[in-house]
Amino acid sequence: MPAIRSDLWDSLAEDGRFDAIVVGGGVNGIGVFRDLALQGVRVLLVERNDFASGCSAAPSRMIHGGLRYLENGELALVRESIAERDALLANAPHMVHPLPTMIPITSVMSGAFNAAAGFLGLGSKPSARGALPIKAGLTLYDRLARGKRTLPPHAFFGAAETHARWPALTPAARFAATYHDAWITHPERLCIEMLADTAAAAPGSVALNYAELARTDAGGYVLHDRRGPRTTPVAPRVMVHATGAWLDQSAEALASPPGERLVGGTKGSHLILDAPDLEAALAGHMVYFENGDGRVCIVFPYLGRVLAGSTDILVAAPTRTRCEDDERDYILASLALVFPGIAVGPEQVVFSYSGIRPLPKSNARFTGRISRGHALRRLDGAVPQILMIGGKWTTFRALGEMAADAVLAELGAPRRIGTADLAIGGGRDFPADPNAYGAALAAEFAVPPARAAHLVGLYGTAAGDVARFCAEKGGDAPLGHTLYTRNEIAKIIREEQVETLADIALRRTLLAITGEISLAVIGELATILAAERDLAPEAAAAEVAALVQELETYYGVTQATLEKRNMGGPDAREHQSSHEPDVHQRRLP
Repeated sequence: MPAIRSDLWDSLAEDGRFDAIVVGGGVNGIGVFRDLALQGVRVLLVERNDFASGCSAAPSRMIHGGLRYLENGELALVRESIAERDALLANAPHMVHPLPTMIPITSVMSGAFNAAAGFLGLGSKPSARGALPIKAGLTLYDRLARGKRTLPPHAFFGAAETHARWPALTPAARFAATYHDAWITHPERLCIEMLADTAAAAPGSVALNYAELARTDAGGYVLHDRRGPRTTPVAPRVMVHATGAWLDQSAEALASPPGERLVGGTKGSHLILDAPDLEAALAGHMVYFENGDGRVCIVFPYLGRVLAGSTDILVAAPTRTRCEDDERDYILASLALVFPGIAVGPEQVVFSYSGIRPLPKSNARFTGRISRGHALRRLDGAVPQILMIGGKWTTFRALGEMAADAVLAELGAPRRIGTADLAIGGGRDFPADPNAYGAALAAEFAVPPARAAHLVGLYGTAAGDVARFCAEKGGDAPLGHTLYTRNEIAKIIREEQVETLADIALRRTLLAITGEISLAVIGELATILAAERDLAPEAAAAEVAALVQELETYYGVTQATLEKRNMGGPDAREHQSSHEPDVHQRRLP
């Protein structure tokens, strides 16, 4: 057992009493855990798998104000989403960047009545949106953001300018509108940074992955280590359920269930494409467009690749999901609607992923009409239970604050500090000129500019600490043909509660999602993990086999693909990632 994990379990054995236990280590659970710990409340966070490994690892990687929610009349949600988007741009500038967005428009009036009906709660499936409803929506969107505007207002372009800016765009586009939202490079790492911040600020609170909470016959609670034999009793005064799509199941297992289903999720799948022609056609913009069925789709440049999505399919019960072939084909077909002259096929998919959105239970016939809002439900009992319903990545801080306030009310404790202006991890004291910071880092540690930019893009102002560790450990070397190094991976394993190779490849690094992962790279990761954890050869081999199987089962990356990347096949091109020296020039033009 890693020393940090052993220490955490030892602390539980010494004192298992907590003011609150948060069940669920996704972004919403981590948000309320951080908020409560900063109030001086002793909190235990319990995640049965790895941190940020469920829905929190499967977003569109947008941090957005919710333009589409205007059609549902959810003005308060849009206003909150804009405020939270702007807060993340300020608090995590190393990972959250402005995203110029273009909407292609093929008509003038279409969809005006339907949009108005949706706004009034009368509509169902939306029809194609013309220039008039889009102009009205963007004008309202700008008005809702005007209090503390940090991004440019929307703009409209006629046909000539539209096709001059985006020559490959469908000829059917008569207009284009642009506005700004934001995107996040690495949402899973931002979760890890929040946990590290919390551990430093409130060492009495504990966050554990691969741990499971169970209710005893006597009505108490016991914690089981899913990576070892340890169990220990724990005693909370309040419990928070942040289990997303699994909320109904966790309430039934750990409390008296509410008597009605609270969550009804939808499945969303995305593709990561090796498509240089498509990336060039986007001209640095996300394209936000309608598929033939009225579903809003997106495509934008992402870490030297292209991210495209998504599906929105009702699910009867939560389970781990993958992007199926018909979903892949749906997304690829949608791209042909906006860029008909650019062929993008299944062979260009380097990674796919899918998750279940934890939406409030709804009877809406069209999934786009289901609210992306959030709410709390309190259950009575000897240990009061606070259930977190709904929510999305952008608004995790606001939902965490709401849940934390509910817990503080139960405890009769005051709020000491707000989190709206609290920097996260490497976003703390982030420089106005990150390229100059990267250049200084390259000079100080004698590393290539691309390596320094990689460190700044991933770790922000903590990049110097990573570079110093790598230099002082000595004998550093690149990890395969990537910008990661062996010592960098060793530091991640030592400090970030890594338990499996999948934790490294899928969540602590960008190796899998960018298509840099190969059998050779997996082998190197296994060697480093074995050295850091003193694993026997058969245990290291089992880790390799498990990761290869997981990549094929859930992410569309077959063993044959991993082998081809070893041999330098078409899928193995060395791409320019978000760590290139000018990454932060993608901030506002």
